[in-house]
Amino acid sequence: MAALCSCFRNRNDVHLEILALRHQVAVLQQAGRRPRLGPADRWLWIVLYRVWNGWRDSLHIVKPATVVRWHRTAFRKYWTWKSQARRQGRPAVSAEIRKLIRTMNRSNPLWGAPRIHGELLKLGIDIGRTTVAKYMPRRTSDPSPTWKSFLNNHLDQTVALDFFVVPTLTFRILFVRVILAHDRRRLLHFNVTSHPTAEWTRQQLVEAFPWDSAPRYLLRDRDKIYGAIFKQEARNLDIEEVVTAYRSPWQNPFAERLIGSIRRECTDHIVVLNEVSLRRTLKLHFLYYGHSRTHLALEKDSPQTRAVQLLGTGPVVELPQVGGVHHRYERRAA
Repeated sequence: MAALCSCFRNRNDVHLEILALRHQVAVLQQAGRRPRLGPADRWLWIVLYRVWNGWRDSLHIVKPATVVRWHRTAFRKYWTWKSQARRQGRPAVSAEIRKLIRTMNRSNPLWGAPRIHGELLKLGIDIGRTTVAKYMPRRTSDPSPTWKSFLNNHLDQTVALDFFVVPTLTFRILFVRVILAHDRRRLLHFNVTSHPTAEWTRQQLVEAFPWDSAPRYLLRDRDKIYGAIFKQEARNLDIEEVVTAYRSPWQNPFAERLIGSIRRECTDHIVVLNEVSLRRTLKLHFLYYGHSRTHLALEKDSPQTRAVQLLGTGPVVELPQVGGVHHRYERRAA
């Protein structure tokens, strides 16, 4: 009877039934004991549910209620996507602008949202002030300039001092005291001793700054050798001491960099006999350091500016310095 009725059905219904039955056979052949339906299989039955009234009669692998549930789920996802695709409101702020806001806030701790907003407007970035405030990191303390900005603002008024030690041939320890000007990395004073005392340290300060040559700021660490005598002499010279934090050598970077250069370029390559030997060698090295050695921070110039010698002024000659450890190159007329 069913075969006789099928002769009078619509041709499209017959094709849809064949498609539904072949699909179920294909699913059963691929699956194990329990059929597994993927997203494509679900979408096929959702389409059949929408366009074919007899889909229930040919469905065998799942219940009709399951197909209805798939259809409702697809309906919800479709309208969720459509609502998001046409949502209104402020345009999203790009990741590049958010990164720029955080960079400005980190580099300028004294700036607030209005200042950063003004800078962004000057750069052609038209966003709201409240949006800038939204993406600014929250501060956990009062804004304060960094050590780097402090040093840059007072380069011509600041000197740094520090000690380092050098072993001798007889296993004695010699202490070297260096005082460095920040502006051009100029070495102002150095001395060597085997027994540093508070009085000796105070005397080095007097010798380094005769008459009215004292700087405004003196950057040093928390060594106990800088006692009451040293502090009193600094006050007499009208010098304000800037003391680094405990175990923070990076807060005195220029002096630490100088000491590292002295070790790598001089003392690590010689054997020191005594104070006189070390003082003589360091004097030669500091002459090379101040008049010949080029510095990255000075745009490849030396603390005592070296004139550029043009081509054609003569052949290049090699001048040994620091006992031949380093050399200076100049053009000399024939």
